[in-house]
Amino acid sequence: MLSSIAIVFPIFGLIAVGLIVRRFGVLDDQMGESLSKFVFTLAIPALLFSTLSRSEMPAVQPWGFWTAYFVGVAAVWIIAGVFSRQMLGDTRAGAVVAGFTAGQANLVLVGVPLILSAYGQAAATPLFLLIGIHLPITMTAATLLLEGRETSLSKIFGKLARHPIILAIAAGWIARVSGLALPIPVWTMLEMLGSAAVPGALIATGVALHRYGLKADWRMPALIAVLKLMVHPAIVYVLAFHVMDLPPLWGATAVLLAACPTGINAYLLAQNYREGVALASGSVFLTTVLALATTVFWLAILPMP
Repeated sequence: MLSSIAIVFPIFGLIAVGLIVRRFGVLDDQMGESLSKFVFTLAIPALLFSTLSRSEMPAVQPWGFWTAYFVGVAAVWIIAGVFSRQMLGDTRAGAVVAGFTAGQANLVLVGVPLILSAYGQAAATPLFLLIGIHLPITMTAATLLLEGRETSLSKIFGKLARHPIILAIAAGWIARVSGLALPIPVWTMLEMLGSAAVPGALIATGVALHRYGLKADWRMPALIAVLKLMVHPAIVYVLAFHVMDLPPLWGATAVLLAACPTGINAYLLAQNYREGVALASGSVFLTTVLALATTVFWLAILPMP
């Protein structure tokens, strides 16, 4: 248990630092947004590219890994959507936002530092294999459900094709397959830029939490917190270790990523469609706060790879 706390404490400690510096005005919301943009557009892509381009792909097929994770996503998405629609009387769009909020995880700002801190570079391959398809799948599904036949797949895929994280992953795989050899000073520059990803992401998350807060009726955010932090990783745990029989490192990575709090993309989606904004913002806040305890729990029961 102490080793699990030692892994989690620096992660959520830096989130708390971001929350505190925003609370006392050292940083404001605009600075936090700029920091988050820097992390998304430069630091994380540099980390992804430099890691993937020099990693070795193990002889493990990712299909079981992906299946275990996304079956869990589908399950909590459906539960949250049905509860929102049937029990609270939300609109169809509100139910979609509720489902997306339960299934969408903060894999970049929280998942990357958490996995790398827990398992090191050995977990980089399964980590980035999931990050690469997580956003395209969840965002496309949510958009199709919200807009139905009126949506344009070409527009959706066009936006995804310009996403800096997806571009970095694609470039990293191309560089690895082609055997691209960059000069040492270029690698050093990429490593320096990538080293800013983890602390920058966590501080930006803390600043964002101050802005979002818990503004909704507590019932739905509480349900989403249970679904996101306990039910989703529990489903992935059973599938990864007892059905798919994944290697311990891959299974543990899948479970910890499933245990990540709700991602800020849920808030952005809700704001874009003017539906469930308070629910999404409250869920981002509540799941991130509670994830400190639940992550310690999952780390304690997971096998050490």
